[in-house]
Amino acid sequence: MEVILIGDVGVPERHIAIDQWGAETMRRLDDGWCSAIDRETFQCTIYEQRPWICREFEMGADECLEARALYLTPSLTISG
Repeated sequence: MEVILIGDVGVPERHIAIDQWGAETMRRLDDGWCSAIDRETFQCTIYEQRPWICREFEMGADECLEARALYLTPSLTISG
């Protein structure tokens, strides 16, 4: 999922990418993971500066589970 930064301030530059249409997005690594996620703890390393959409998208909520079903293979989903 692409996280578009709309009016967000405070996200460190190293975590910002520019998409093909010129919009600022959260940078993703080559494997698709957000660059701000700590791979050992699975926590956001910029939690206090995270984008608005990350604040609104509640982990484990219906929208989250639907996104997981669309973007993750069954072997990668996390049981809740």
